[in-house]
Amino acid sequence: MSVRLIAVCTLLAVSPSLPLSAQQAADPRDGSSVDAILAALYDVISGDSGVARDWDRFRSLFAPGARLIPVGQRQGGAVGARVLTPEEYIQASGPYLVNNGFHEREVARRSESYGQIVHAFSTYESRHKAGDPLPFMRGINSIQLFYDGTRWWIETVMWWGETPATPLPPRYLESERH
Repeated sequence: MSVRLIAVCTLLAVSPSLPLSAQQAADPRDGSSVDAILAALYDVISGDSGVARDWDRFRSLFAPGARLIPVGQRQGGAVGARVLTPEEYIQASGPYLVNNGFHEREVARRSESYGQIVHAFSTYESRHKAGDPLPFMRGINSIQLFYDGTRWWIETVMWWGETPATPLPPRYLESERH
């Protein structure tokens, strides 16, 4: 690899595409740890029917250029992914969350980390009301995060909902504890 190519790759790796310190969390504690930012993610989308969500707080969890990617089976049987910005997610899902009530909680997590990045497989359950005895949906959020030296940011969230053909494996129903 040429010295020039290495220099360009290094420059891109530390370019201003990283979050600016001016882009602060609505609650500074939200980015203080991986646990905190994932708890905030689940908290901010959850609420009863008719309850507005704090979309400014939601936006503050994500790095510039972040993506949310639901994956699922389409009508013809093919599997597809839809790539959304946080703003597109708000527009597409916000009315459903408020109109129907939606409470999502993490029930287990498995994570890998290296340097300033973490990949979390976060198993979730979704209910319309917090007190519903059974979830109407379960699945896994694949979440990529990074630490910029000041706080944690969500870079991507990709999820797949459980189906009869793809039940949740037992290993993803228990958290790893180190």
